[in-house]
Amino acid sequence: MREFSLPQRVYIEDTDAGGIVYYVNYLKYMERSRTELMRHLGFHKPAFIQEGLMLVVHSAQVNYRRPARLDEEIIVTAGVSKLAKSYLVFRQRVLRAGEVLCEGDIKVACVSQSTMQPCAMPGVIRTVIQHWVESEEVAAQQ
Repeated sequence: MREFSLPQRVYIEDTDAGGIVYYVNYLKYMERSRTELMRHLGFHKPAFIQEGLMLVVHSAQVNYRRPARLDEEIIVTAGVSKLAKSYLVFRQRVLRAGEVLCEGDIKVACVSQSTMQPCAMPGVIRTVIQHWVESEEVAAQQ
């Protein structure tokens, strides 16, 4: 699966009194990586708002393996494991020097900003994401 990678640093605001990343902050790291992946693909948050749409987290399944610590550099990845009509599932990992610290599957739904009801993602968004996903698969087969 193709992954987008975003380097990040662990700051004191991310940690507990022992200098260990507080568990909920891994979700914040993952959010940043998903947002930057979408930006990389050409979709900025204002573009969705102008179309009256929002991408919202529907559910998250997260597994914590090892702690990240104050001042460490981590890499947060985001790949798309499923692309459906009204949602997508991101497979995400938080890594330190190649070691998996945390991993998760985050389901993100497309909803109408006015009704907050699920709706189909615009075709251009689905097409760009699908092309990005498939371009890595084609390269891996060669």
